[in-house]
Amino acid sequence: MGVWYHVAEPNSYLVITGAGIDKVTIKKKAFVLPFQKVSKISITPFDFSMNLTAMTVEKLKFSLPAVFTIGPEDSLESLEKYAVLLTGESDGRPTASASQGAVAVAAGRNHVQDIVKGIIEGETRSIVSTMTMEELFRERKVFKDKVIQQVQSELDQFGLCIYNANVKELQDTPGSEYFAFLSRKAHEGALNQAKVDVADARMRGEVGEAEKQGKTKQEVAKIHAATAVLETERKAEKAAADAKLTNKEISIGKDLNLARIQAKRDAERRDAELNTEVEKKKALMELERLRATTVTQATIAKESSQQKADAELYKEQKQAEGKKYSEQADAEAAAFRRIQDAESNFQAKEREAEADFLVSKREAEAAYYRAEREAQAHLIKQQREAEGLSAMAKAYGDMASVLGGPQGLMQYLMLQNNTYERLANANAEAIRGLQPKINVWNTGAQGDGAVADPTAPIRNLFQSLPPLLSTIHDQTGMQPPSWLAQMPQENGVKGQRLGLRNGSEGSQ
Repeated sequence: MGVWYHVAEPNSYLVITGAGIDKVTIKKKAFVLPFQKVSKISITPFDFSMNLTAMTVEKLKFSLPAVFTIGPEDSLESLEKYAVLLTGESDGRPTASASQGAVAVAAGRNHVQDIVKGIIEGETRSIVSTMTMEELFRERKVFKDKVIQQVQSELDQFGLCIYNANVKELQDTPGSEYFAFLSRKAHEGALNQAKVDVADARMRGEVGEAEKQGKTKQEVAKIHAATAVLETERKAEKAAADAKLTNKEISIGKDLNLARIQAKRDAERRDAELNTEVEKKKALMELERLRATTVTQATIAKESSQQKADAELYKEQKQAEGKKYSEQADAEAAAFRRIQDAESNFQAKEREAEADFLVSKREAEAAYYRAEREAQAHLIKQQREAEGLSAMAKAYGDMASVLGGPQGLMQYLMLQNNTYERLANANAEAIRGLQPKINVWNTGAQGDGAVADPTAPIRNLFQSLPPLLSTIHDQTGMQPPSWLAQMPQENGVKGQRLGLRNGSEGSQ
């Protein structure tokens, strides 16, 4: 058991099922894991012929030969439908399993052809039953398009596609001669029409021949007249061209004679110029010969003294050049030493800068690695805390269901964590050192032996007002209004000030 890598042919796809796959997976190439199964499906279209017997709306039977080219549609959705519904055997038996690492080839297209043939026959008969024979002949393309459209709508649920549909000529069923009579009728009509067409063509031929002969003679006469006119025009043009040519020849001869005379005169003038130049050269040569004979000795003396002076000058120049070369060599040596020292310093500083860069780079990498590890540790810690919180939340949920709901869980946690005790301590700490004034008063006898009094509620209300106003005054410093503290007089009896205190009663 291992992982296998499979590649499908150009005209096929891999169908993978098994572990990790909900339904099926369609791919061209894939790794097949353990507990998975792979098979191949071909998308090559297949042809099948059928001879359908149908009946028109006129109750006329006929035979309809047709050839359909159908195959799986090259899309993932259609291939998935085809692989699920139509691959394998028609009785539901699984495809024969292949050896380990091999691919099982999905075979068995006979039942697919049976399904497609049934769909085509049903849809074609339903369409033909709504048409007349004349409509079938006249609207052959419309009928074909309807058949393809209806059949394709049914084949979509299987992932199939019609690539081509060829509907042949309609034929008679056994015992019927409808199309034979139609063919004979069409043949006789065509024969009679052909005879009429032949006679009509013969008549048009004879009339046309006479018309063409007359037009031919007319055109020939026109051509002869036009030819004579053109010949006269061409003769006049030829005479004008001949005269023009003669004038051109005379002009050219005149120019040629003038050019010859001019060339002869130019040659004579050039000959005289050359003779004059020759005489001048001879005179100059004679003059040079005389100068050579009289000046040679002076020239020799001058050249010897000149050479001696040049030798002295050359000696001095060589001495100066030697001294200059020596000084230049010393300067170059000093400059070379300075250059070497500068290069050494530059290389040392460069190595030092490289070392500093490497140290900084290593420190930055170490800091980055440390920060990355800290971030990973922090992430793992947060993940573990989240897992712990999730487990605690789940446990609290189970405890809440056991304790009768969230209120019971909250009371349990408050008891377990001593929350009530801490709340009591916090309240005690909050009022520690304070001196609160607590007033307690009653509103009369409420015992079991008290006699029922119908005015008790009103009396109790008025008895509770003085302690309430006294408490407000003691705690806030606010005085009650004068009209509330002084009651009006009634029946000559002056009302007394309400001065009841805690636990006291007023007298009439």
